[in-house]
Amino acid sequence: MLNSNCSFVSCAAGSAQEQWLRADLAANTAFCTVAMFHHPRFSSGASHSNNTTVAPFWAALYQYNADVILNGHDHGYERFARQNTSAVADPTRGIQEFVVGTGGVGISGFGTVQPNSQVRGTTLGVMRLTLKPTGYDFQFVPVAGQSFSDAGSGSCH
Repeated sequence: MLNSNCSFVSCAAGSAQEQWLRADLAANTAFCTVAMFHHPRFSSGASHSNNTTVAPFWAALYQYNADVILNGHDHGYERFARQNTSAVADPTRGIQEFVVGTGGVGISGFGTVQPNSQVRGTTLGVMRLTLKPTGYDFQFVPVAGQSFSDAGSGSCH
């Protein structure tokens, strides 16, 4: 879990948090790596969209072969295909990002659809992520009475 409120704590390359992240990733022996922070690097959300201040986190996570990044901030659900730090599809080594801002305040909708965005939803709900020894399953579960859903699985690298 990282603090992406970069106006309060530095998210820059070389910052204390970024150095901690790199050291933690270097010592990580797990087969699968998931990171979570509030502000998404890539997002098609109408309210906030892409956030370049967290790019150093993405650079470190990509370098150390992270598998999944979970974000919020934009009020909607969006799933991205595996991609690299430049938003280029990378099915072999890329990170799969989920933006799940689907609780509480309401839904903002979407603006310009970003590269590699696979699924977008405007329904309140939660995402269930089940970690396995060599992969993960995901499922968006809508609130009662809503029909939008998304589910699938991924393998770790």
